[in-house]
Amino acid sequence: MATVTTQSWLSRLGKYPPRLVEAAVALNANDLPRAEPLLRQHLKEDPFDVAAIRMFAELAGRIGRYKDSENLLRRALELSPAFTAARANLALVLYRQNRPEEAIAELNRVVEEEPDNPGHSNLQAAALGRIGEFDEALALYEQVLQRAKGQPRIWMSYGHMLKTVGRTADGIAAYRKAIELMPELGEAWWSLANLKTVKFSAEDIAAMESALARGDIAEEDRFHLDFALGKALEDRGEAEAAFSHYAAGNALRRTKLDYDAAETSRYVDRLIEIATPEFFAARAGQGCDASDPIFVLGMPRAGSTLVEQILSSHSRIEGTSELPDMPVLARREPRYPVSLPDLSAEQLRAAGEEYMRRTRIQRKTERPYFIDKLPNNWAHIVFIMAVLPSAKIIDPRRHPLGCCFSNFKQHFARGQAFSYSLSDMGQYYRDYVRLMAHIDRVQPGRVHRVIYENMVDDTETEVRALLEFCGVEFEEGCLSFHKTERAVRTASSEQVRQPIFREGTEGWKPYAAHLGPLRAALGEVLDCYPEVPPAW
Repeated sequence: MATVTTQSWLSRLGKYPPRLVEAAVALNANDLPRAEPLLRQHLKEDPFDVAAIRMFAELAGRIGRYKDSENLLRRALELSPAFTAARANLALVLYRQNRPEEAIAELNRVVEEEPDNPGHSNLQAAALGRIGEFDEALALYEQVLQRAKGQPRIWMSYGHMLKTVGRTADGIAAYRKAIELMPELGEAWWSLANLKTVKFSAEDIAAMESALARGDIAEEDRFHLDFALGKALEDRGEAEAAFSHYAAGNALRRTKLDYDAAETSRYVDRLIEIATPEFFAARAGQGCDASDPIFVLGMPRAGSTLVEQILSSHSRIEGTSELPDMPVLARREPRYPVSLPDLSAEQLRAAGEEYMRRTRIQRKTERPYFIDKLPNNWAHIVFIMAVLPSAKIIDPRRHPLGCCFSNFKQHFARGQAFSYSLSDMGQYYRDYVRLMAHIDRVQPGRVHRVIYENMVDDTETEVRALLEFCGVEFEEGCLSFHKTERAVRTASSEQVRQPIFREGTEGWKPYAAHLGPLRAALGEVLDCYPEVPPAW
């Protein structure tokens, strides 16, 4: 949710009870334990106060309870349909729940009511980008920036969109403009670093170090600066100093996340118990028989964007993005994943058909196949196989140390809470391999594995095998994947616009002395790579 400013709330709430003003001040200071009881008490006494309802929705959104926030905002709008600020908050909550079409519908009305608010247009452009309407999003950013040239975060968002469509030089200029306006804006520095092609100057490094030394910057700026400085120093060959910044950035980011590696292990245990040969045999012929989807899943930073780019260079396959729809559908089931065996044939078919409907908006061509490359879908592979039994599943895999350390160096915008601790990461990689090994056993041949190092060493052989698995003929263009012009919405967007490179196989080696916790968590998975432990 957008941050509430003390001044704006106080100016608007002067006529309200002191308790509500106090709650607004606490919310502005992000003192949620103080704000919550004040709001609860106020709404108990006056349940129709739409300003308080909106504030409570703000609080729910900040702790990730987006559905609660949505319900509260809809209640506020039911009571006061002209409450534009609540409608704008609702649009943001819908966007954060990966419901961009609904967000856009709300924003169209919000922008009509408040046409001069650049924040509304900024969110509208981001939502358009989420559904692949990049030209419209860029045009909207450009309109906003004509009116609000001094908005560093909008320049940064514009840079993100330019990067996505391959306008790298323009994206760099936009990020630089954001930094010029706000030198401590850590995310803009990280966005430059995350291009993987920008080499920072000594002046850039000094500017980042100066910003990091300030005591008044936000923690979000601080960890972004650490990740960016890590990349800058790594490029200069200063591995020790680089690791120090990577470690600091990860440690700070980890304090903001509630991630339990043991819970992931228990989740995988449950899936392995469910996914027996009998489970799949009993569901033969069920689900939605659409053969359009190609799921590319596994660990982030393992070559999934490379595989996607190769496949989307084929005349019959369309690349989309990391689509959020499958996790949403899976987790909507009560008691998931324990409830998987209880789903009827009709429920399985309906879920598969809903996935096809939800993802239709992402398809911009008439190509018969499309790619969903959300890495985290490995955790939903049993559900995918049950609801879309004709879909293709591809598992790109990379050496555990190379893959995991690459994740450790990467700050993800969202969704990869396991990646900010070396031990968490090792356990996550191990659980992923354990589940995929089980699927190989109970459904042999159902998943095609691409070993990154093999792709580097013998690209054509691996590409031919990949296309054969997908059921399409070989095309030379798939070997020239880096020339394919398309939007790429991941951290590897610039790397896949270059020929295949070997750097990814050895980048961890200068940091080997620091990777003890990772090695310990990986255990025999590291020793056996690219095979899996025999006991599995």
